[in-house]
Amino acid sequence: MRTIPIPVDVTKLQITCVKPAKPRLVNKDTGEIKRDKDGNVMYELTLLFEDDFGRMELVKVSTTPEPQVIAGEEIVPVGLVGYVWEQGGRWGISYRATSFLPAGSTPSAPSVRTGADL
Repeated sequence: MRTIPIPVDVTKLQITCVKPAKPRLVNKDTGEIKRDKDGNVMYELTLLFEDDFGRMELVKVSTTPEPQVIAGEEIVPVGLVGYVWEQGGRWGISYRATSFLPAGSTPSAPSVRTGADL
């Protein structure tokens, strides 16, 4: 199956960080950490997405480098895309973002929150 990134419009969503970033694992038994194509560690955040109708969903979003986001913080994912996957008769959508901004910020603001700021 070919994976084509599907852009996600987050303009009408309120997004709150539920769990801060942690390294994403390839194998829970061995503790092997997932890396991107450039060898960078992939991090995973658990986010709560809420729409205008009050519907909510927990979504895990991968990113690199490690974002400086804390639990309870309202954020805006920058460059959020979804990828449809299928494996062993199961399928789903995985999400990835390039960075995160505090809610109310604009993408051109200098407050982009990535691990490069460390």
